[in-house]
Amino acid sequence: MTLFQSLATAAGYDPAQGPGSSCSAPEASGRCVLPWGKGTKSVDSAVLVANGASFAIMTLLFTTVNSVADYGSFGRWLLLIFTVLCWGAQFASMSLTSPDRWGLAMALYMIGFITYGATLVYYAALFPRLARNTPHARQLRKKFERGETSVEEYEREESMETNRISNISTAHSNIGYIITLALNLTILLPRASDPKVNNYVLVLTNGYWVLLGIWWFIFQQPRPGPPLPAGEHYVTIGWKQIWMALKQYKKLPYTFIYLAAFFLLADGFNTAGTLVYLCQNDRFQFSFLQNTYLGLVQAVASTTSTLGFWYIQRHWKIPTKKMFAVTNIVTILIPLWGMIGIWSTKFGFRNVWEFWAYNVISGLFQAPYYAFSQTMMAELTPPGFDNMFFGLFGLSNRASSLIGPNVVQAIINQSGDNWKGFPFLFALCTVACIVLWVGVDMKKGRHDAIAWAAKQRSYARQWDVLDTENRAAEKSS
Repeated sequence: MTLFQSLATAAGYDPAQGPGSSCSAPEASGRCVLPWGKGTKSVDSAVLVANGASFAIMTLLFTTVNSVADYGSFGRWLLLIFTVLCWGAQFASMSLTSPDRWGLAMALYMIGFITYGATLVYYAALFPRLARNTPHARQLRKKFERGETSVEEYEREESMETNRISNISTAHSNIGYIITLALNLTILLPRASDPKVNNYVLVLTNGYWVLLGIWWFIFQQPRPGPPLPAGEHYVTIGWKQIWMALKQYKKLPYTFIYLAAFFLLADGFNTAGTLVYLCQNDRFQFSFLQNTYLGLVQAVASTTSTLGFWYIQRHWKIPTKKMFAVTNIVTILIPLWGMIGIWSTKFGFRNVWEFWAYNVISGLFQAPYYAFSQTMMAELTPPGFDNMFFGLFGLSNRASSLIGPNVVQAIINQSGDNWKGFPFLFALCTVACIVLWVGVDMKKGRHDAIAWAAKQRSYARQWDVLDTENRAAEKSS
C-alpha cells in the first residue's frame, strides 16, 4: 500500500495550485488529487476505494468457493492457487518505478491484497480441525467419554487448548514478521539512496515467504473432507450452504450474533488501521525505512503481548470472551484518539511520537485481538463445518470493510480531511463491542453448535442411505 500511495501522490497535484503542481512542494496545501473518471479524487480516497473494491471481490470469492473447501481436497488446491497468485503480484512490483504507473500499482496492490486475504481465511479454517486433534485434545475427549471429567471441566480445558494453538500460531507469525523486517533493513540501510529500494524490499519479503511457505504444500498431510454430495456442483454449493447456514440463525443464535457483531467490529478496526496508516505515510513521506522501524516495534510488542495474554489466561483460567473484551477496549480508543485531530493540530495522530505510541499499543493488543477472535469463532463453529463457518467469519472480517472504506473515502473526498473519518469508525466499534459483550453467550453457543452439527450429520446419513437405495432400484429396473 505504501508504494501505491507514494506513486499516486507523485502522480497527483495540489487542487489549490491546479494541474501540474506538486503535492509535496513546500507551499502545497496538504491536499492531493488524481484524475478520476471525469473528475478528481483525493489520493487517500483512491487507496480506500481500492480497499473497498478488494473486499467486494473477496466477498464474491468467499461466498462462491469457500464452502467447497469442506469437500475432498479442493481446499488445499484453492490455497495453493491463491498463494501463487499473491507471490506473482508481489514479484511484479519490480515494474512499479514511475508515477505514471500508479494505476498498475493499484491493480497489483488489489491482487496481492485479495489473494493474501484469501490465504489467511483458508489457513484459519484449518485451525479448528488442528486444535480438536492435538494429542492433548484427544486425551481430554477420551477422558470425557469415559466419564472421568465433568462437562464444565472438559469445555474449559478444551477452550484452553484451542487458545493455546491460536496464541502459539499468532506468536510464531509475529516472530516471522520480526525476522522479515530485520531482513528488510539489510537492503533499506545500505541502499537508502537507490530510487528502487522499496521495490527490492518487496521482492526480498516475497522471496522469504516463497522460501518458507512452499514446504507446507510439499509436506502437508492429506486431510480430505467428504466427497461432494450427489447432484451438487462446485460453483453453486457454496451459495447453497451459506443460505442453509443463514437459515439456521434461530438454531445457532449466538454464532450469528457473534458474526454480525464481528462484522461491525472488523469494519471499524480494519478501516481505522488503514486510516492511521495513511496518516502515518503522509507524516513519514512514504518512507519504507521508517515504516520498517515502526513495524519492528509493533511486531516485538505483538509477540510479547500474545505470550503474555496466553500466560495470564492459562494461569487464571480466564474465558476467551473476557480476554477478547480487553482487546476490544483499545479497538474503541484508537478512533477516539484520532477524533481529537479534528479539533487539534497538536494531538490526534498529528505528531511523530503518536505513531510510535500507536504501533506499540496496537502491537500489544492487536495480535491478541486476532488470536481471541479466531478462538471465539472456533468455539462457536459446528464441528465438521469449519470451512463453511470460517468462510462466514472471513466474510465478516474482510467483506465488512466493503462498507467502512467506502463511507470514509466519501467523507475524506468531500471534506479533504482524513481525521473526519474517525467519528464514524468510533461509533461502529463502540456499537459492535457492546453487542459482543452483552449478546454472545459462549457456553450456550457452543452447545448449540455441537447439537446442530450432530443433527446435520444424521440427516446426511439418511440421505446417503436413500440415495443408495434409489440407485439400486434404478439399476434393478
